[in-house]
Amino acid sequence: MPVTDPAAAVTAWSVRDGLATLDEPAVLLKDALDAVFTGWGVEAGARQRSYPPLLRAEELGDLDYFRNFPHLGSPVTRIRPDRLAARAATPAGAAALPAADLADATHLLPSAACYGCFLHLSGTGSDAPVLVTTVAQCFRNEDHHDGLRRLWGFTMREIVCVGSAETVRTHLDRHRERIAAFGEALGLTLDRQPATDPFFEKDGARTVMQMLAPVKDEYLHSDGTAVASTNNHRNFFGERLAIGHTGRPAFTGCVAFGLERWVHALGDRFEGDLAAAHRAVRRAGERS
Repeated sequence: MPVTDPAAAVTAWSVRDGLATLDEPAVLLKDALDAVFTGWGVEAGARQRSYPPLLRAEELGDLDYFRNFPHLGSPVTRIRPDRLAARAATPAGAAALPAADLADATHLLPSAACYGCFLHLSGTGSDAPVLVTTVAQCFRNEDHHDGLRRLWGFTMREIVCVGSAETVRTHLDRHRERIAAFGEALGLTLDRQPATDPFFEKDGARTVMQMLAPVKDEYLHSDGTAVASTNNHRNFFGERLAIGHTGRPAFTGCVAFGLERWVHALGDRFEGDLAAAHRAVRRAGERS
């Protein structure tokens, strides 16, 4: 990250093993960004919700998670009762817990904030659109880490829309415009690019549709960091989780913001002066 004063970046944040520690200037900037994005959701009529920090492996399996994203998963488990004594006797400084000492994992840490929302809505229906905004600590087992650009654990704010295909398209189009305008107000050039995440089952009909009409766009900072995305899931979650809209499987879509990535991009843009970045976010947020 280019900075006027290299020491400023060191005190603003540090990263070890893909896990970030933020000092106050970065915390305040991150909170200001989240306030802007939360405000967009509330203005659109979204209800603020918080979901459990763990997801059931069984339910993720029903959503093809282990077919499409097995490399990202961070399972949560416990030490087997019959191995507790052995672990207590292990010398200090052991680098890892052996897999043989661990129970089978029934839950995973979320890799996206919207999973909790869709699982919560499972088996429900509505004639009116449902809008939700939520934030979550998310975890992805990346093949490498790179400062705030590529973390194992990070914060994701999402604005989720559940309704008709047209309602979802309108929701995503509105926020595409807001993201571009917000970036411009901050002096960020955000390059919108289609993403190729294997969200749908490989070689399935939906994958062909995704190739013809991409379901995900990413918004890239000048160094290639994806700070936001718009995602159209079509009726995938509606069908798999029996989420209904006007008597048919609902369409869903979400707008996602990686908050630490925004902090990185603005630290770059303002040459490490996060106080100036904070002021700019507040001004841009008032106009957005």
